[in-house]
Amino acid sequence: MKVVLFCGGFGMRMREYSEALPKPMVAIGYRPILWHVMKYYAHYGHKDFILCLGYKADVIKKYFLEYDECVSNDFVLSRGGKNVELLSSDIHDWNITFVDTGLTSNIGQRLKAVQRQLEGEEMFLANYTDGLSDVPLPAVIESFKDSGNIGCFVGVKPRASFHLITMQSGGLVTSIEHIAKSGARMNGGFMVLRREIFDYMKVGEELVEEPFRRLIDVGRLMVYPHDGYWACMDTFKEKQDLEDLFGRGSAPWAVWNHQHEIKK
Repeated sequence: MKVVLFCGGFGMRMREYSEALPKPMVAIGYRPILWHVMKYYAHYGHKDFILCLGYKADVIKKYFLEYDECVSNDFVLSRGGKNVELLSSDIHDWNITFVDTGLTSNIGQRLKAVQRQLEGEEMFLANYTDGLSDVPLPAVIESFKDSGNIGCFVGVKPRASFHLITMQSGGLVTSIEHIAKSGARMNGGFMVLRREIFDYMKVGEELVEEPFRRLIDVGRLMVYPHDGYWACMDTFKEKQDLEDLFGRGSAPWAVWNHQHEIKK
């Protein structure tokens, strides 16, 4: 199944990095978050990627064109440095299509721009490329297949320390509750879509606005609730939190390191 990755945004909330790098290239450890997302999908056998590029597309292209397997894998150096033997490999069997989808395009426009690359695909995966999770992808896909729906996204619990309130006219508060305990869920950015989604899209529309609302109207949009790990990298602090987990060797999203995971 092909994987569409949206990599073209400006990443304004990551200004510390985004002036020099596109947000998907901000590193966690010594690999960009884009690599972590791709590695997640590759672990489950989905290795045909379509990168929807925009802001600083050249940085992403150069990263893969100049990809050095030795930087991120164990290897044996012999004959005074003349011979390098990789003990493992990352991207040797990945197929990556690079598509310029516009500098200021929204997600819907970027998806429409790669419609041709998805011809012949009954279903495809899509991701915002700024969040990481241990969501069981095979279970998400099977649930979606059995449903007959056109769109599905992973619904996660908000991690922000906000409180939801209800109130009466005049401003009298009737209840207050931490958002994490409210039962509310948000789009975690992990999506499965049938190619029919393009029938519900018009030029210039944002994917989760008009098209998703149309799917709701006809009862063809579902959510896969996930209560496990999910984190988004929108701020410097969130990047540091991800770095800390990765540095301690306890990154929940690194399902490829979990021996109990079953590839499917």
